[in-house]
Amino acid sequence: MARFTVAVNPRVFDKASGEWRDGDPSFYNCTAWRQLAENATESLSKGVRVIVTGTIAQQRWETDQGEKRSTFAVTAEAVGPDLLYATATVRKTVRASNDTVGSDDPWATASPNRPVPAPAPGVDRRGPAGAEPAVRAARPARDTPPVPASFDDEPPF
Repeated sequence: MARFTVAVNPRVFDKASGEWRDGDPSFYNCTAWRQLAENATESLSKGVRVIVTGTIAQQRWETDQGEKRSTFAVTAEAVGPDLLYATATVRKTVRASNDTVGSDDPWATASPNRPVPAPAPGVDRRGPAGAEPAVRAARPARDTPPVPASFDDEPPF
């Protein structure tokens, strides 16, 4: 897991002076998980302009003095450098195969099959009155046009 804060500093045009100035900054607490967290930690550093996409949520709480507070938090789905202000060299990460013993990736050794829960006592999964399960009908074949044995030089339109 990687936690970082992103500051958003808008530029605002001041009509009175006719100049651009910095607006009020907003700060967003971001959390990245698993491989994204590792890659972001290795690739980015403090002060680098980044682009973050993800899910934003408002978190609310009350202080011991009874004051209501809130903040915005982002669960990052993608993080990268802003290429308007920097260059980047992309290297694809190499994933360990599933049969590697001692892999540092806990997800590499996870079972692809979920365990099936045991039926509750007295529950018959065959349906009402112990009937056999219904047989699923096969899907009807799609109507596809026949493939011509030879092709003309003319397009079909």
